[in-house]
Amino acid sequence: MENLLAWVPTVTVKELQQVDQKKRQNIKSRSNMTDDRSEDLSYENEGMNRSTVTITLKEYDKLREQQKYITDRDLIGCIDKIEELVRALRKHIIRSDFE
Repeated sequence: MENLLAWVPTVTVKELQQVDQKKRQNIKSRSNMTDDRSEDLSYENEGMNRSTVTITLKEYDKLREQQKYITDRDLIGCIDKIEELVRALRKHIIRSDFE
């Protein structure tokens, strides 16, 4: 069992907190590089660039239908690996009535 799960990465809460802290430091250092006025203008422009897209109901229904399926190749690869591991585990299951 341990050999089958050896490839699964484990992450501790402390490691996640360290990564989060590093991200915040990077954001702070980047924001110090720009002046406040240019940063304010960038936020103002974000609100103005909103645009709408018009699609037919048929296209909308097709997009909604596609949401039900997994299309990401990396995720599909992970699912395939899990399926392979489950098949390997099932070989070691013995079902019998213990009375």
